[in-house]
Amino acid sequence: MAHPAKEDTRLHDILQASSAGGGDPILHLLRHTIQQVLEEELTAFLNAEPYTRTEGRRGYRNGYKPRVLKTRVGRLELMVPKDREGRFQTELFEKYQRSEKALVLAIVEMYVQGVSTRKVKKITEELCGLEVSKSQVSALAKGLDAEIARWRRRPVTKRYPYLVVDALYEKVRHAGAVVSRGVLTVTGIAADGYREVLGVWCADTESEASWSQVFRELKERGLAGVEYVVSDNHRGLVDAINRHFQGVVWQRCQVHFIRNVLGLVGKKDRPRVLRLLREITGAACLESAQARLREAVDALAGTHPKVADLLDGHGEEMLAVYTLPEHHRKRMRTTNMVERFNEELRRRTRVIRVFPDEAACVRMVAALTIEINDEWMERKYLTMEHEENPQENASRNRLIRSPVVLQDPVLSP
Repeated sequence: MAHPAKEDTRLHDILQASSAGGGDPILHLLRHTIQQVLEEELTAFLNAEPYTRTEGRRGYRNGYKPRVLKTRVGRLELMVPKDREGRFQTELFEKYQRSEKALVLAIVEMYVQGVSTRKVKKITEELCGLEVSKSQVSALAKGLDAEIARWRRRPVTKRYPYLVVDALYEKVRHAGAVVSRGVLTVTGIAADGYREVLGVWCADTESEASWSQVFRELKERGLAGVEYVVSDNHRGLVDAINRHFQGVVWQRCQVHFIRNVLGLVGKKDRPRVLRLLREITGAACLESAQARLREAVDALAGTHPKVADLLDGHGEEMLAVYTLPEHHRKRMRTTNMVERFNEELRRRTRVIRVFPDEAACVRMVAALTIEINDEWMERKYLTMEHEENPQENASRNRLIRSPVVLQDPVLSP
């Protein structure tokens, strides 16, 4: 590996040369970086630097082969190093292009479904910078679909005490019409503190039957040890949680709840109501949050009776987070932890707009999810080891002994 000072000089030279020649400096720097990664991959594979003699050497270099990598910033012409035995295979291209394969498949299927060539060509160029042939589609489909099927059926080997359950809606062609389909996802935070999307499903609606099928499949794959679930308050979803995870603590997403409350309030009164809600959700302990909730109900009973009734009947649903250690509460009180994931999905699906069928929708979402899982495994999401103080323990035990929501999932309108 080059000395840092020398490497900085080389990068500066590349940047200057590219700018002077009218090229794209970002593209040239990206090519340089990826080329370095390829060289270091082969060095690790052979266990030997170039032109060095070592007892642990596992092979020898044998030139290069050209390879074009199509990226969102343009085509990168690379030289992939080879070993003499032909055993070296880089994983860089497959990992980077997995979701791009899914995009290509979804786009080409549009041709079959009758989407205009002009629109498909525009989408293809915008997303991938290339056009595809039937032979490319066949090769991509064979490898990608098998990989995604294995990922969706993989065993769940860890214990996941926390689950975050969410759904998005995408447009899909079905029987000659464009319909809305729910993309259901379940994210688990494992006992070691790492998070992972456990699966992706496509369903007609967020019914109890749809979510029950999701939870049943997860348990068949080995999901166990669930103690806490956070989601919105969709009736079918909560009923399915109650059926399949009896005894767990259910947290109603505080962001969704606040939006529901503010939807009942006029624009000029929203700041006041929002302040009262934030006093509840920002309380230091369960007892304080319950006291703030009662005060808000009393304060709003005269001016906003519907809001007062909603808080009185369902406000406790957003306080289950106090069963958790204090340093877990900020991240586990809402479904916001998957927002970046959802935003990345929307960025891709917004361009496609309408999927040709459910298989294309699942393929796109699953391929992207595999990449995001790889990124998530690079760092812990929560520190699971903790020491609880007696007051915190008492609050948790009191709330767990009375899981009103799971016993009687009566939801707000």
